[in-house]
Amino acid sequence: MFFVLNGCGETRRPKRNVRVRGKLRGCLELSADIMSGQSPSPAAGKHITPVQRMVASCSGAILTSLLVTPLDVVKIRLQAQKNPFPKGKCFVYCNGLMDHICVCVNGNSKAWYKAPGHFSGTLDAFVKIVRHEGIKSLWSGLPPTLVMAVPATVIYFTCYDQLLAALRLRMGGYAEEAPLLAGSIARVGSATVISPLELMRTKLQSEKQSYGELTRCIRSAVETEGWLSLWRGLGPTLLRDVPFSAMYWYNYEKGKRFLCERYNSREPTFTITFISGAVSGAIASIVTLPFDVVKTRRQLELGELQAKNLSSGVSNSTFTVMSRIVAQHGFSGLFAGFLPRLIKVAPACAIMISTYEVGKVFFHKRNQERTLGLQTNA
Repeated sequence: MFFVLNGCGETRRPKRNVRVRGKLRGCLELSADIMSGQSPSPAAGKHITPVQRMVASCSGAILTSLLVTPLDVVKIRLQAQKNPFPKGKCFVYCNGLMDHICVCVNGNSKAWYKAPGHFSGTLDAFVKIVRHEGIKSLWSGLPPTLVMAVPATVIYFTCYDQLLAALRLRMGGYAEEAPLLAGSIARVGSATVISPLELMRTKLQSEKQSYGELTRCIRSAVETEGWLSLWRGLGPTLLRDVPFSAMYWYNYEKGKRFLCERYNSREPTFTITFISGAVSGAIASIVTLPFDVVKTRRQLELGELQAKNLSSGVSNSTFTVMSRIVAQHGFSGLFAGFLPRLIKVAPACAIMISTYEVGKVFFHKRNQERTLGLQTNA
């Protein structure tokens, strides 16, 4: 280390060395955070590129799909054992990231489940499926999720982070409400982008069309009904997903801050993000359950009508379907499937957000180390 003399006869260190020391101090602090299981400060997040955020969210979506899919495959097999699906009947497959409507052909749908077996419970089903059909059977139906849900999740999480940072700067005293707005806008954007692909996937799945037939069908629909026909069904999806997203992110940020204060943690640890994600996902899933029930009912009805080449003679608006459910089953009908949805959504949210946060920590550390290397060699 050397010093130079300024105009007043005082000594000072060169600016370059000060910058190097600052970078070194930042990297040492970051390393200490990571060793203690903590994530970087919010300011540090600015050094993560959008591409790195996309990679982190993609990793989270893939891991969530891999861990949650077996649970729903087993649930479908148990459901088929109690009430075998007749020809033309639909059932819903959901692995925590995306819903899939499956149409049974001749009482079976080999892409999603094989012939119903004889299982005494969930654990017995896991063991027998692996033993007799191979471990791959636990991930039946995973490819459509990887094709559809992973891109949607990447768009969603990346947009949320970018929007949250921008809104917090502009909302001033209302910055605490920024997750509500950022989550809502991000969900609208991702759902709008993916909606045409979802329509194509549904047609391929329910009507067994070839890609050539699908192309002609879509071209015909666009010519007769306009481009907006590609976003048919987007409304009910947004009614469920936008409130869920707003509540989820708001409660997640609140819960994360509360747990950090409670346990005197300067930054959220992996455990804190996991618990915050699970609790916020559970709350949002409970509140939006009626909209989920309505959306599922509409999907099943439309899928079965398409499978039988029939046209709907009744209105399928959200309010109409909701009224029909209340008339048939009472208000409790709007909360059907409460426990299965809670058991599935809460872990999926926890796995997704904690994996995403770990990914951001990894990339932030990598960027800091690269910057330090460049500064040292300069």
